[in-house]
Amino acid sequence: MNLDKLKTTDGLDLKGKRVLVRADLNVPAKNGVVTDATRLERVVPGLKDLAARGARVIVLSHFGRPKDGPDKENSLAPVAAALGKLAGVPVSLAPDCVGEAATGAVSALSDGGIIVLENTRFHKGEEKNDPEFAKAVAALGDLFVNDAFSAAHRAHATTEGLARLLPAYAGPLMMEEINALRTALEQPKRPVAAIVGGAKVSTKIPVLKNLSAKVDKLIIGGGMANTFLLAGGVEIGKSLAEPDLLDTAREIMHAAKSRSCEIVLPQDVVVAERFEAGAPAHTVLTMDVKPGEMILDVGPKTVAHYVDVLSRCETLLWNGPLGAFEIAPFGEGTFALARAAAERTRAGTLVSVAGGGDTVAALNAAGVTDDFTYVSSAGGAFLEWLEGRELPGVAALAR
Repeated sequence: MNLDKLKTTDGLDLKGKRVLVRADLNVPAKNGVVTDATRLERVVPGLKDLAARGARVIVLSHFGRPKDGPDKENSLAPVAAALGKLAGVPVSLAPDCVGEAATGAVSALSDGGIIVLENTRFHKGEEKNDPEFAKAVAALGDLFVNDAFSAAHRAHATTEGLARLLPAYAGPLMMEEINALRTALEQPKRPVAAIVGGAKVSTKIPVLKNLSAKVDKLIIGGGMANTFLLAGGVEIGKSLAEPDLLDTAREIMHAAKSRSCEIVLPQDVVVAERFEAGAPAHTVLTMDVKPGEMILDVGPKTVAHYVDVLSRCETLLWNGPLGAFEIAPFGEGTFALARAAAERTRAGTLVSVAGGGDTVAALNAAGVTDDFTYVSSAGGAFLEWLEGRELPGVAALAR
């Protein structure tokens, strides 16, 4: 996958052109109201730019997981309304994404207008990447712009199929995401540190293996760190861990060492006997965890050590929290390290790239999201990129 071959619409004359834009409008909504418009806010500038250049902007997206065709719960109607408010222009909704209803709605669109086509997943051909369905969608446009990096790990009709049928370009949000990840992984300023946290090693084995070959310092946090501690002979009480993956953890540590990548684990931890808000908690050295205790966060010595590690690095890639940040007081380690990374980023001495749902939530809770160099709005696609996998939606554009 030659990413240097990616093309954008910069410099193209788009006046009167029907531009099919694959966006990710799959945002949280409740009772017909969008509850988190972050993804919409990010896609709006690209849509407005196309409209300002005279394009007829036709937005495609999935929403939710409809099972048997159209249903009101998974309609993009409230999302189109929210998109219009953010864009400051009328955004209509076509009742379908193919067929006469879609054709009529697109035909009525004027230069500079924006329309959202109804949920692509109302048709089974979307997720099957059915060539006939892709052709039906392609007939509505003159060119295709994929601006949905967060859906690029899926080989669906509107993420991969359309790029085979129309002149295909990467949108500005797609390029932002790719450039940020290339900066952190392919062309980084060294030394490079990666923080990989979360509950289970099993969900991130490919990430750990890939990153251990690319970064200089690999900080492992969350429940994952417990498995690595256990693999090193440290007793972890009744902490969350995966004993059946101890050999895997040892293999990863051995491989990292052979590649001169240092794996960094907690030195002290915050423990409690119950995992609940307000449970009595205290800090102990990692080797002093008692049988009835569970590790729920990293301690102050660990945070200080991690901050020191970062102080000697120029690039940081972050995916996953250090502890159970959703419940007080077990987010303090994550928040403290996030604030330290944000401070160095503001000072211009650290390039910081973060992504993943829990990571974004943790950075938001710490109040530092806007201070990082780049925070990805993608979930699965971000993770698969960290695994070193080729994303079908990106590969199709690079062809």
